[in-house]
Amino acid sequence: MEKNINGIVFKTVKKEWDVYFDMALTMLEEIMKNNALNKKTVMIVPVGPTDHYPILARLINQLNVSLKNVWFFNMDEYMLTETEMISPTHSMSFERRMNDEFYSLVKEELVMPKSQRLFPKVGKEKEYDELIESLGGVDLCLGGLGINGHVAFNEPAEENDNITAEEYANLPTRVLPISRETQTINAYGYQRGDLRGMPKWCITVGMKQILSAKKIYIALNRDWQHGIVKHVLFDKPQPQIPASLIQGKNATICAYEGVANGLFE
Repeated sequence: MEKNINGIVFKTVKKEWDVYFDMALTMLEEIMKNNALNKKTVMIVPVGPTDHYPILARLINQLNVSLKNVWFFNMDEYMLTETEMISPTHSMSFERRMNDEFYSLVKEELVMPKSQRLFPKVGKEKEYDELIESLGGVDLCLGGLGINGHVAFNEPAEENDNITAEEYANLPTRVLPISRETQTINAYGYQRGDLRGMPKWCITVGMKQILSAKKIYIALNRDWQHGIVKHVLFDKPQPQIPASLIQGKNATICAYEGVANGLFE
C-alpha cells in the first residue's frame, strides 16, 4: 500500500524483514540502472538499520553486479570525545559493522575499492562534503529515523532555539553531542541497556547533503517509530523534527505493518 502525504510516499509492507528486502532492492536497482548507463552511483548509507546489507550482498553476488563504480558515504560515526573518533575495530564502530555486515560479504572481484567506502572524519568535514559534490551529488540517501526525529545524527533543535528550518536544512557535516533521547534508545536497541557505556559525541553528514540527494529513502523497522513518524508526516517542516524537512523532496518512507497500523486513522 502506498499513500502520498505532504509530498512523501509512504509505503507499507507486511513484515519487518520486508522493509530490509525493499531497502536492498532499492539500492540494487539504483546501482544496476547506473551501471547500465556507465554512470557513477553515489549513496549516503546508514548503520541503523543494517539488516538489508547481507541481503544486498547476496543479490550482488548472485547477479554478478559490479560495485566498482559505486561510492558509499556513511551517514555518521560515534566519537569518544569531541575530538577523538571511535576506533574502527571497536565493537560499536559503524565502520566495523559495515565491514562485517556488507563489504566482507561481497565477492572481492565485485566490491568497490576501499577508497570508495567513506566515513566522515573529524577535521575533514569540509572535504567530505566537497567530495560528494565533486562526484555530482548523491543519487540515493538511505537512513532510519530517530525517536526524536533525527536523520543520521542530525539531532533536533530545542523548542526555544531560533534557528529556522532553512538554516537547519543547510547544516553541513559536523561534530555534535548526541542527545539523551538518542543515547537511551540506542543503548536499549544495540547495547543491552548500557546507557552509561554509550558514546556522547558523534560526527554526522549534514542535512544539506541529505536533503540535496536526488532520492531519499527512510526505513522504519521499529514499532516505536510509529510515534515520531506521525509528526514527520503531518507536522509542518521544522528543525525540532529534522526528518520533517524531507516533505516536498523526492522521498519515500517504507514501514512494516507494526509501525504503520493506526497511522492514518
